[in-house]
Amino acid sequence: MSKSIVQLSLKKSLSILLFIVLLFAIGGGLYLKQGVETPLRINEPTLFKVEKGASVNAVCRQFMKNDWLSECLTLKVSSKLNAVSSQIQSGTYQLQPEQTLKSAIALFVSGKTHQFPFTIIDGENIYQVLDKVSKSPYLIDDVNDKSFIELSKALNLRADTPEGYLAPDTYFVEAETSATAVLLRAVEKQKIRLEKVWSERQPSRLKTPYELLKLASIVEKESALASERNTIASVFFNRLDEKMRLQTDPTIIYGIWKEYKGDIKRVHIKQKTPYNTYRINGLPPTPIANPSLGSLLAVAHPESTDYFYFVASGDGGHVFSKTLAEHNKALRAYLAKQKAKQKAEQETNEASQNR
Repeated sequence: MSKSIVQLSLKKSLSILLFIVLLFAIGGGLYLKQGVETPLRINEPTLFKVEKGASVNAVCRQFMKNDWLSECLTLKVSSKLNAVSSQIQSGTYQLQPEQTLKSAIALFVSGKTHQFPFTIIDGENIYQVLDKVSKSPYLIDDVNDKSFIELSKALNLRADTPEGYLAPDTYFVEAETSATAVLLRAVEKQKIRLEKVWSERQPSRLKTPYELLKLASIVEKESALASERNTIASVFFNRLDEKMRLQTDPTIIYGIWKEYKGDIKRVHIKQKTPYNTYRINGLPPTPIANPSLGSLLAVAHPESTDYFYFVASGDGGHVFSKTLAEHNKALRAYLAKQKAKQKAEQETNEASQNR
């Protein structure tokens, strides 16, 4: 066989071999592409925790254990070819329905962990906030073992209690964030709010920002209607100016918080606590709740009125009065309305039971 024929045959064989290799490469690439773009078998948003130091293989095995995936070979090969995909970061992530394996790994590489909401509601007190912390599955509770003085120190406060200094808002945090870190953010926000409100306040008898915080907490608890807060603030200022006791029920409740069962009894009104404004003069020793920005502003800019009293109207608002006689009349009207309401409810219940 001539040399030229041998060379031609060799070239032909090499061409066929290269073609076969190319086919395998294309097929392998398609296999890998199809594998990493396979949707995970997840039907709803699902949290997944990547442990510290976990490898791509370990994550994939967990996916298989959860029955989200059938095999890990494609991911193993893909991670070998793409070093970036192996640089996953620990944390808790939220995976979406039908999310692909590729996008899940990209999420772990990005480090964009799921952010959990922790909400402090307008007017919640420190007891309620701490209870919420204790029930949170994603916060590290490092606060409930502290006294109020110890907690205040941890939150960089000079007060004996953090009460009033936790700005109501929703704070988004990663899983396993310490409660102290969250509450520090709330304290910082409330300090900024209080400082600004104090600097822009109308002249009043209040001598310190802390006094404003105390009165704002009472205003917060007295009405859920933002439109009434400036008027309610005016009532308290008028009473303070006349050296009248504030006589506000929310302060009684705060003073007996651990024994309070939902209603104020006559014995509670007579009980002398540092917070019972039916028994003490002036403001209570601390705030009684965490006031919203709206209540801070209401105390900083109260309405100018001649009101000294207010009572619930029975429809969510209040009736304001200048004299005790007017107040007693409004009180009788409220009690009559409540009695009529209870009677109507009782008749409705009896009618439904007789059907």
